[in-house]
Order: sequence, then C-alpha cells, then structure tokens
Amino acid sequence: MQEVVIAGYLRTAQSRCRPADPGRDWLHSLRADELLALVLPELIKRTGIEPQEVDDFIVGSATGVGEQWTYGGRTPIFLADLPETIAAKFVDQQCGSAMAGVHIGYMEIAQGFADTVMIGGMEHMTRVPMGGTTKDRGLVQPNLNLFLNPELAHWDMMSAMNMGLTAEKLFVQSGCSKQEMDQWAVRSHTLAAQAQEDGFFDGEILPVEAKQADGSVMTVTKDQAVRGDTTLEGLAGLKPVFKKDGVITAGVSSPLNAAGTALILMSKEKALAKGIKPLATLRSIGFAGVDPTIMGAGPVPASRKALEHLDMKPGEIDFWEINEAFAIVALNCIKELGLDPDKVNVMGGGLAIGHPLGATGNRLVGTLARILEAKGARWGCANACVGGGQGVATIIEREDY
Repeated sequence: MQEVVIAGYLRTAQSRCRPADPGRDWLHSLRADELLALVLPELIKRTGIEPQEVDDFIVGSATGVGEQWTYGGRTPIFLADLPETIAAKFVDQQCGSAMAGVHIGYMEIAQGFADTVMIGGMEHMTRVPMGGTTKDRGLVQPNLNLFLNPELAHWDMMSAMNMGLTAEKLFVQSGCSKQEMDQWAVRSHTLAAQAQEDGFFDGEILPVEAKQADGSVMTVTKDQAVRGDTTLEGLAGLKPVFKKDGVITAGVSSPLNAAGTALILMSKEKALAKGIKPLATLRSIGFAGVDPTIMGAGPVPASRKALEHLDMKPGEIDFWEINEAFAIVALNCIKELGLDPDKVNVMGGGLAIGHPLGATGNRLVGTLARILEAKGARWGCANACVGGGQGVATIIEREDY
C-alpha cells in the first residue's frame, strides 16, 4: 500500500447565497462549475505538477442537476482547459460529497492504480437552490412523492428531507441546551472573524473577480457570511425556523453558500520525488449510516470507525474540524466522543465560514491540514454529517512527523 499525501489545497471564498435575492450573493454571477474551473489550474500550478500528470479527477456536489450537472465529472475539466486525457467521475454523497471524493482518491493511490488524483467540490445555492427550483433556469423539483412509498414509510423520509427537523430531533436526543447552541454559534463567528483578520484563510482562498448586481466588479477574497459582531443577545431573540415549538434558529444553522474547492492527492513517493512538501498524510477514513431523521449523529460512528482503524482514541487527536451544518452537530460530537471543545473548529466553523454542501469536505480536510501546520500539531480528524443519514470522517497526520 502506497502512502497518500495532500500535495495541495485551494478554494474560492464562500459567498452568502440568497435564492430569493440573488444580487446580495457576491458570487451570484458565476456558476459553480465556473468557480471550480478557476481553482483547478491554479492549484495544479501552485502544487508544482503538470496538468497531464493528473490521473483522475473526482468532483462532488450535493445537487448535480441543471448548471451543476457535470457529464460524468468532465465539464469542470473542459472549462478549466485541462487535458482531455484526465479521467473523471462525479460523486454525490450529499454534504459528504467532496470528502467521499477524497476517500476514493485515497484508495486509488494507496492501491497503486494512480499516482495523482485531484478532488473537486462545488455548490452554488443561489443558482441551484437546495431541493428547489428557479423559473429562469428550469431546475426540476425532486420527486418527494417517492418518499411516501410504503416501503420507506418506516423511515419518515419526509422529515428526513428537512435538515432542520433532523437537527431538532438530535437536539432532544443530545441533552444539550439552546444556550449552548447559541454560545457555540457566537464562538464560531468570533473565531472565524479573528482568523480572517489574522489572514489565516488568505493561504487557501483564490481571489475571484465577480460582477455585482450594480454592474461593478468585486474581487472576492473572504467568506461572506462571517459576522464578528454576533452576540448571545442577538441569537437569543431569533425565532425557530423549522417548527413552531422548536429551538433551531437561523443563528445556529449553517447559511446557504457558494464555492469551488479542490485538493490534490499524490503518492508520497511521487510527491517527494518532485520536491513537493506535502501538507499532510492521509491515515484513515470512516463512513457510517444512521437514522435519516437524526442525520446529524452521523459523524460520531464515522469518526469511531476511522479511529479504530488506527487503534486510536478520540483524545489522541490534536485538532478536529467538525462541520457545523448545525451547532448541535458539533456539540453532539463533542459530547459523544468526549472531546475538548478547545480542540474543535479553532478557526471557526460552518456556522460562520459557511457550508456549500458538496464542496465542504475539501475545505474541512484542507483547512485542518493548514491548522496542524500552523499549530505545530500532529493528528487531525475532519468529519461531517450527511443528508439521508450518514457520516464521513478523515484522519490526517502532519508530514513533519
């Protein structure tokens, strides 16, 4: 088995999507595949390889319809003017799509079938709304009647399709309080705002020029949804958005976002032969299924599987990147795995930075690798919950060890 390393990581900033008011989205004028096509050649260049050295390209998206249909993963390759010899595939594991791509690329290289695999992730939740339609782009509404079939009745799939309702159910199950969720949301924004101010994210964001609603052109260099002025008092006054007597508010939910993200995986042997200093080495992966109506519980069994493969305990991980689809997801993971909160999402999380669904997995793994480097730490675990009742996890080790 070949060792597999992360040789490069790059993304666009994550804009704040608003399907009902597109002009307020900094990246509304660019399609998701266009954003990704800007990232791919730049990442190849920065990594120090030639485009023709890429053996496979795997692209993930949670909504692979309309503008985000990729013709088997090929269209981003063509848009980026990369060689036609690069094989491609499209992966849909909903919010875990890009990380699923990382897992596939890892296995391809580890087993000797490839030396270099590029993983893309993309989502534009203004232009291709989650489970919705836009009249001007003719997207097709998902066939929700499918979930009324008697064979699926046991799983209450209509509730499982509403991520907010799954978060409400996880909240009850976890025993956490609403105040704890609000506090976590304030922490997420505060840490993300500080990381922005310190320039941490500059090392992973490719500036993108985008036309704005007023006709001007803006160079987008930072994540739009981060709000350093978020307060407990402000969050406490928000109303629940998914059920009348619920507790999940917009403040403790990830926003809608757009972004293109990419990683390059290589065999350690090839990376070192080319003089490339890896960001980190991939050591283990995990994936698990859970009750789809409590989908936010998924990261826990996925992380346990990844840890068991290395005979490690949760406390041996130096830093965690837990996707904050909802605050309760991170809090539940901390509680169930017995984690030190100070080791989780130390540069802020999805509540502030954003969660562009299928693109998020790359950001979690890539940002985590950069955190290990910045902190001089050894072990990191990135995980995410997945719509439909799943979890994904990836454990990495800083290359200096």
